[in-house]
Amino acid sequence: MDVLLLLVPVALLLGLLGLAAFIWALRTGQFADPRGAAERILGEDDIDTT
Repeated sequence: MDVLLLLVPVALLLGLLGLAAFIWALRTGQFADPRGAAERILGEDDIDTT
């Protein structure tokens, strides 16, 4: 049971660290265009190959 005194705060700290990283990614625009790259690869280019 003594190990819980160590594991619970470590788990909470890691959870808060992950949440902080996610909020940082949202604020810096990492998710600004989530569909752009996925659709860009499927789109047809207007390049004439003849």
